[in-house]
Amino acid sequence: MLEDPVQDLMEKTMKRFGDNLFVKHSPILQQEACAQILLLVAGYAHRAQPMSLFIMARSSAHLNGMSNRLNSSSSKARFLGMVVGMAISDLVDKSGSKMNFDIDDVKTPEGKWYQRLVRVDDKVGNYTEIKNVFSNETTNALSKNSRTNETPASRKKPVPSKPKPKPMIQEEPQGPRIMEVLDDSEEDDDLVPYAKPDSDPEDEDEDPTMINRDKPKAPVYIRDLMAGLNDSENYDRHSLAVKNAAALIRRKASFGKEVSDHALELASILVGLGDTFDMEDFLELRLQALIAVLVSNPSQMAPWFARQVFDGDYSLSQRTTILSVLGLGARELAGYKDEDEDLNPKIAATAFPSKQLPERLHKLYAAERNAPLTRIASGLERAMIQPMALDAADKMSGPNILKVRTFSSRMEVEKRKKVIPNALAKIVAEGFFFPLTGRWWQNLQAYGAENVHFQPFLLSTYLKTLSLILHAAGSGTISLPQMTAEFWELILSVRTNALADVSVLEAVLFATLTLLDMNEDKRRLAEEHSKQLIETQEWVELVFDRVGGGDEEGERIRMLAASVLMKTREVVEKYQRLMVGDLVDY
Repeated sequence: MLEDPVQDLMEKTMKRFGDNLFVKHSPILQQEACAQILLLVAGYAHRAQPMSLFIMARSSAHLNGMSNRLNSSSSKARFLGMVVGMAISDLVDKSGSKMNFDIDDVKTPEGKWYQRLVRVDDKVGNYTEIKNVFSNETTNALSKNSRTNETPASRKKPVPSKPKPKPMIQEEPQGPRIMEVLDDSEEDDDLVPYAKPDSDPEDEDEDPTMINRDKPKAPVYIRDLMAGLNDSENYDRHSLAVKNAAALIRRKASFGKEVSDHALELASILVGLGDTFDMEDFLELRLQALIAVLVSNPSQMAPWFARQVFDGDYSLSQRTTILSVLGLGARELAGYKDEDEDLNPKIAATAFPSKQLPERLHKLYAAERNAPLTRIASGLERAMIQPMALDAADKMSGPNILKVRTFSSRMEVEKRKKVIPNALAKIVAEGFFFPLTGRWWQNLQAYGAENVHFQPFLLSTYLKTLSLILHAAGSGTISLPQMTAEFWELILSVRTNALADVSVLEAVLFATLTLLDMNEDKRRLAEEHSKQLIETQEWVELVFDRVGGGDEEGERIRMLAASVLMKTREVVEKYQRLMVGDLVDY
């Protein structure tokens, strides 16, 4: 038989991997880790005692687990079930009866990588191998130093010196010289001379030694750009690098591998870049440069940015900047770039100077309200709430003649609407959404609710970022069911924090409204998320009763709460019988 630790780990991992609650509610990052551990342990179990693995592969825990996986609405959960089932069947079954799912998903490099995990045989090495490695490195280093110590003169043959040529002396002519004086004053009488300029911008400094004639030029290579960003002594070079960063990255992204080779280093520099010279529009320029890095290679950079939000040693402001990059970059990949530019115009300052902080502090503390992420979220709120408000007006006072359009005008609007390709839908789950939610749960389990990510400013930005990513992916995304399940669990887990801060409460209500609006299949919501629907409805009713109106914030929260209540009640009233049966079985 197997050793007890290996057998116990195999049984526990197999039961956990196939558990129905684990499949439905756990983050996809944890499910992937569980699948990898199960395959690695299965390989060791097969090499130690093949019959024991054969018995476990026929057990009810494994068979029921595979059934739960294949019946899941999440494509990723089904994929993990298929690759694990095929890998274990390849070890214990004969060639004619091996499990084989002849679909494209298991033939991808990722699927083949999972199936190769059962072949991994990592053994403890011998100390003599380490000794040989160090001895070889020492020998190579000595030989390299001996070659380096040889001077070039000792390796070359002496070359005879050539005689230097004598300098040529120019002879001056002898004798008297004839000089001709030309006087053209009579010919130039009709020419009018140009007036001298009042001032030369290059020579404004009175001291000619202080004039900088060698001004830097805009960078044309990514290495020059990174050098300019790191230069904190030369203002001209640094400002040129910051102002031209986004345009240069976008130009270089389509040609060659210059951006992809330096993407991680460039992103690290930009995220940690500080406003050393107090530049105008520094935050916006840095944000646009980071978005350009993200969209240049989203499959590589999106998970990296998601890791930096939780693992990087950054301040709250830098973390919110990274979240803004993920949200705005996802919308650009989905085709909303032009729309976001319309939603975020450059608004001139209209407030009285006496009602504002000094300019530097005003930029710092007014960034949250004027952030592009917040403005886009407000625009989506209006877009989602307006149809419900019109429907309510219909029920109260009949059809509104102002919103009736003729058939011809509707056709004209549809004709003007452009079809935008959504490049985000293919990578949104693995690149953007699941790395953010998975690392959230990891940090929550490791540090509890006292970590930095529960700060109201950061938490509200995090929820709005996930909402914008979900909205940008669209209602037809294949991974929408799994994204909905993870996001809904996350939203319900921060209800207590939402009641303690208005900004978090608004973000939670906005996230819930986006979640309900994106899931157009209401029957699936009633079948798979009946418990979450009831909990959400009861909690939002409590919020609506507790928050009073009268001020702008209170009215906005009550409006969001009423919109969520309308969405949830619509599903509950229509599929009440279906939900009752599901709740009884839960």
